[in-house]
Amino acid sequence: MNSLNDGLKAEAITVVLVEDDAPTLWRLQDALAKAGYQVRAAGTLAEARACLAEGAPRVLLTDLQLPDGHGVDLIRETRQRFPDTEIMVISILGDEESVISAITVGATGYLLKDAFPTDIAATVRDLVAGHSPISASIARFIVRRTQNTPEPPPGPALNTAKLTPREIDILWGIAKGFSYAEIASHLGLSRQTVPGHIKNIYRKLEVHTRGEAVFEAVQQGLIKL
Repeated sequence: MNSLNDGLKAEAITVVLVEDDAPTLWRLQDALAKAGYQVRAAGTLAEARACLAEGAPRVLLTDLQLPDGHGVDLIRETRQRFPDTEIMVISILGDEESVISAITVGATGYLLKDAFPTDIAATVRDLVAGHSPISASIARFIVRRTQNTPEPPPGPALNTAKLTPREIDILWGIAKGFSYAEIASHLGLSRQTVPGHIKNIYRKLEVHTRGEAVFEAVQQGLIKL
């Protein structure tokens, strides 16, 4: 019988895991390895950079407070070098500056250690599938921040990026947190065509992450949350 773990092993999904607390690092590394992920572990910013020098991972899971630097710098570097890598923060830091900094430079998920999921392997699987795992308190903070953002002036959407109606539909799906498969199903598209549409959206909006794309689309009045 083909199990979900067998599928993960076949895909050989590589995860770079950055955590300076040794017991937490071992626990997460063990859970991911048992689920079939190939894990490169690091306890410092320097070790993380060495791991990334070995090649692009599918996923980067990183703490923010590291002994020799800040995880935001690692996120920024990874996003610039490997735009297709999914990046998720695992941190005790839930303050505005940390959250906004991490998301702005390229994180697509943000989990607080005090609200950590019991199944980290399933959470990473969701991340790879196109979801953005975010702790509830962080999600509420982002919603409040979005609600406090001034609305664009009345009138037709600016659409300075010249997005097509189909691309705007896909962007709305991204904003709602749908996976690529769910977007394809809702819009009657092939699952394989969605990433191509999203790359076009990123290029037209001059952004690199889902969060940036949604923020820019809201600013231009293309979608409403």
